[in-house]
Amino acid sequence: MKILVVGAGAIGGYFGGRLVEKGEDVTFLVREKRMQQLDRDGLIVESVKGDFKLKPKTLLSGEEAGDFDVVLLTPKAYQLEGAIESVRPYVGEDTMVLPLLNGIAHMPKLKAAFDRDQVIGGLCFIETTLDEGGKVIQTSPSHELVFGELSGKKTDRILRLQEAFSGTKSDFRLSDNIEQDMWHKYLFIVTMSGVTSLYRSPIGPIRDQEFGIETIKNVLKETATIMRAVGAPIADEIEAAQFNRMNELSYGMKSSLQRDMEKNISIEADHFFGYLLEKAKDKDIELPVLTAIHANLKIYENGLKS
Repeated sequence: MKILVVGAGAIGGYFGGRLVEKGEDVTFLVREKRMQQLDRDGLIVESVKGDFKLKPKTLLSGEEAGDFDVVLLTPKAYQLEGAIESVRPYVGEDTMVLPLLNGIAHMPKLKAAFDRDQVIGGLCFIETTLDEGGKVIQTSPSHELVFGELSGKKTDRILRLQEAFSGTKSDFRLSDNIEQDMWHKYLFIVTMSGVTSLYRSPIGPIRDQEFGIETIKNVLKETATIMRAVGAPIADEIEAAQFNRMNELSYGMKSSLQRDMEKNISIEADHFFGYLLEKAKDKDIELPVLTAIHANLKIYENGLKS
């Protein structure tokens, strides 16, 4: 398959790089500065799952390249509109658009921008960052990308995509219920990013504190309450399952939102938390912890503008 990865950063660089490593036909749509860096140094990945370096194919927005079979969207939420415009020339009638953004708010935007049937579901579990020199640094045992038809069907195209993704040195998994998986990941990332950004700490020290543990439980409870109120397809016992997963995370694990705050760059406060609070406005739900987290993040964002 002909695969276009939008961006060669922490997420796109890692999963796209693993596909190139396997031998798939992958092109990275990047900005000029990143293209120059990749041309000079190559795509360098330092990973607990095995380091690698390669010379990737790159593309600047607007250059001729024809249609792609699948487009992997890996931007931050605040970069989504620009990413949509940059990929339009490469999305044909049969192209699959596979977003790896966290959350849910991007899905209606993608369905409006492209044919609804072109958009499939996706998410990933990985702890990775891009260092100052442009290296992709992957540090956690988990490096899973999950994808699937929003209908849950095993279509011919999704099986072809599964075949293209198979045999890599990372975990690509075809889901029977990607919509539920995306909502479950949303619950996880809201909790993980919420508590780590609130306390400015990796997850381990938060778990060590009595009120840190209570904060984790309260974020899970408040978020799941909103999700059920809006009809999200989450499992009955998902809070307990997510809490157990939080306890299994490595002691020093940080959220990507927390890492962005440490770099003093833009974050996804409204995409993660503002979306939920907006959905809860007319539901008469008490959300003391989520509102505190959102306020904390908005204060940080205001500081970036000053």
